[in-house]
Amino acid sequence: MSSTEALDLNNLPQHVAIIMDGNGRWAHKRGLPRTMGHRAGMDALRAVVKALDAIGTKYLTVYAFSTENWKRPEEEVGMLMSLIREYIYKELMALHRQKVKISIIGERERLPDDVRKKLEEAVEKTKDNPGMRFIIALNYGSREEIARAARCLAERVLAGELMPQDIDGQAFAKCLYTDGTPDPDLIIRTSGEMRLSNFLLWQGAYAELVVTECLWPDFREAHVHEAIREYQMRQRRFGGIIEGS
Repeated sequence: MSSTEALDLNNLPQHVAIIMDGNGRWAHKRGLPRTMGHRAGMDALRAVVKALDAIGTKYLTVYAFSTENWKRPEEEVGMLMSLIREYIYKELMALHRQKVKISIIGERERLPDDVRKKLEEAVEKTKDNPGMRFIIALNYGSREEIARAARCLAERVLAGELMPQDIDGQAFAKCLYTDGTPDPDLIIRTSGEMRLSNFLLWQGAYAELVVTECLWPDFREAHVHEAIREYQMRQRRFGGIIEGS
């Protein structure tokens, strides 16, 4: 039986989000520079996008670069930016043929001009594609996103467009980068770390979390299916109860 056949195709997560962690440790274990771990991670991303698209996943969000990642050595940050540009350059046509629609969330202004231009090209080229929505979180931090949403609502109140008593969860969610995107059903974190690291804190309130010891560069289709099988074994109660439980 293949790993796909073991899945319940009637109970697949609509939106999968992934914290791609472990590139540095993968490289260290092999006596390689950290940058080689990041490069190997590109192969994993290619495989995971293909695997999730193949089973009909509607949304995939990946944590590519956080607002905190600027604290890393300048050489490593530069390499990460180059890899992001290289990934889009190499993968854009294949993703477009797969009918994947690319979106970016996060503050783009701090990104290098050439990287931002390549991302905007990818978003524009794939904007009408009807397939899986591939959301790349770049220079993204959830606390900053939440603060930005609060400022947006405060400005609307000051402008007389909104009354304070009308602010609810739905109004708040409309001010997030992810407006129009369903919350993730499943968040996967590789490398065994047990934290969200400032990723989709609002949106992930009721997501099922699956943590795997597998380092990101080694993550492949079988690992994707294993995470989904674990998701399918859970009972999602959303704060309520299920009879008999």
